[in-house]
Amino acid sequence: MTQREHVVTSSTAATELVEESPLDVASPSATDEVVVLDFGGQYSQLIARRVRECGVYSELLPYHVGVEEVRRRRPKGLILSGGPASVYADDAPRLERELLELGIPVLGICYGMQLLARELGGRVEAAEVGEFGRSDLTVTEHGRLLAGTPEQQTCWMSHRDTVFAPPPGFTALASSTASPVAALESVERGIYGIQFHPEVVHTPYGQHVLTTFLEDICGCDRTWSAANIVEDQIERIRAQVGDGKVICGLSGGVDSSVAALLVHKAVGDQLTCVFVDHGLMRKNEGEQVISAFRDHFKVPLVAVDAEERFLARLKGVTEPEAKRKIIGAEFIRVFEEEAAKLEGARFLVQGTLYSDVIESGGGTGAATIKSHHNVGGLPDDLRFELVEPLRSLFKDEVRAVGAELGLPERLVWRQPFPGPGLAIRVVGGEATKERLDLLRDADAILQDEIRKAGLYRELWQSFCVLPDIRTVGVQGDERTYGHVVVIRAVTSDDAMTADWARLPYDLLEQIASRMIAELREVNRVVLDITSKPPGTIEWE
Repeated sequence: MTQREHVVTSSTAATELVEESPLDVASPSATDEVVVLDFGGQYSQLIARRVRECGVYSELLPYHVGVEEVRRRRPKGLILSGGPASVYADDAPRLERELLELGIPVLGICYGMQLLARELGGRVEAAEVGEFGRSDLTVTEHGRLLAGTPEQQTCWMSHRDTVFAPPPGFTALASSTASPVAALESVERGIYGIQFHPEVVHTPYGQHVLTTFLEDICGCDRTWSAANIVEDQIERIRAQVGDGKVICGLSGGVDSSVAALLVHKAVGDQLTCVFVDHGLMRKNEGEQVISAFRDHFKVPLVAVDAEERFLARLKGVTEPEAKRKIIGAEFIRVFEEEAAKLEGARFLVQGTLYSDVIESGGGTGAATIKSHHNVGGLPDDLRFELVEPLRSLFKDEVRAVGAELGLPERLVWRQPFPGPGLAIRVVGGEATKERLDLLRDADAILQDEIRKAGLYRELWQSFCVLPDIRTVGVQGDERTYGHVVVIRAVTSDDAMTADWARLPYDLLEQIASRMIAELREVNRVVLDITSKPPGTIEWE
């Protein structure tokens, strides 16, 4: 399958975690850290992700978090992200000058570089022509930051303001098609800036530049790995839980599975997993989850058949955010009921990821794209302390941890599945048992054909959507009025952005033919070719 290259734009008590900033996640205790300050750029989360790929822990914080909070973390370096504002706008995010006096290297990217240049006496002005997309970069002085890169290279730009002259004492390192100063540095002051985006795939030497900053300039030890994540989280879980009893909401997806195994490794039989079959899962998944954890991993497991209960709560509900919050709240209620049967259980494990936290409205000015049932859907009267060992991790880091823990490959590489399940894939209508069963059968056909074609691992997600519409068709010389099934398949690195997958035409034809032939209620199959952004991966 040919894929189009795409730009990838992403030991406190749990009751305290619910009240604090959604981006306040626990950083590892025994590894170097680099802080990324978010000035609102579309690629800000990706900067943190790329730093981690270099083996250095990184966390994304709002630009106004304050110099004391940055100092408290004792980072080895500081990165200022890009952003959509003009440095001259009245309401533009500003740079605290004290951040440049912490005695650590600073790297400004795009808007971050413009802030540095303006604050330190350089000349930043609006250019006659903005620079968006690929640009040619000419390196005139490699200096320390661009060492080891060629004199002529391509890079990815996204800006309108431009640095025309560096601050006094700084060296201009490079220029681009529309940027007289596209990179600058002051080795003596430990301050560096680049106008281009090193974090995206269209900047071929971007990761090299980040590695140079992290390793050669900041002196970071590149020790961030799945193995030390496991060790660090086990220590944190034991410190938080002590000898208390813990329950884990187990869905069978990679997130909750890895979270459950981490906690089980830390506290053993103090953990009881609660698997809630809410009737919103894919075909046969309930049996698979019970078999894997109860029989293979020997983890204490309680299986709760709650399909009728959840469908009753969802009766008449069509609005997606309402569905998410109802399902999230009902999950908690079920857990509370099961916990009441377990004397002393007061901790709840959830597989919350960093991307869940960000998309649920973390950071300054960040929009709530959708509420995740384990972030934005928690009830106010939560009776548990949350244990969230994956809260600081991206999805691929979770997979690495799962492999480190010995999780079977089929579970490690299982495609993401939303916490609210198929309810949010019944779009625009009520999630009735009849609609859910139809969607389950259609999805089973899709997954079967994707696996037969050997494409399952190449896709970030592949699933079906059942919109609340019907269309006219012709089958057996008779008029039909049936359901429409939408095929959604995407590629992605971390779910912060995604590109629609170019599935082979003959595969699509086979999938559509099977759905229409095997599912009497379906008479039309369509393909969603929207990337993220502007769309999201899920429809709701």
